[in-house]
Amino acid sequence: MPTIIRGTTYYRTAEACGMAGISKNTFFRWLRSGEFEDVSTADRHGWRLFSEADVARLSEKSQRINTR
Repeated sequence: MPTIIRGTTYYRTAEACGMAGISKNTFFRWLRSGEFEDVSTADRHGWRLFSEADVARLSEKSQRINTR
């Protein structure tokens, strides 16, 4: 369930990953490897909050094809 703070909609990690079509494990692997820059917003519990722009960035990353 999205959270609205000061007029901006935010999504938790599971929601953002679901919208991007990836698993949370994939997201955390990308964070550890430096392939994805972490979001800058968290709630009072320290849980990540993804803005619509963050979700779009995550979706774009999930659509890329890696060539070696």
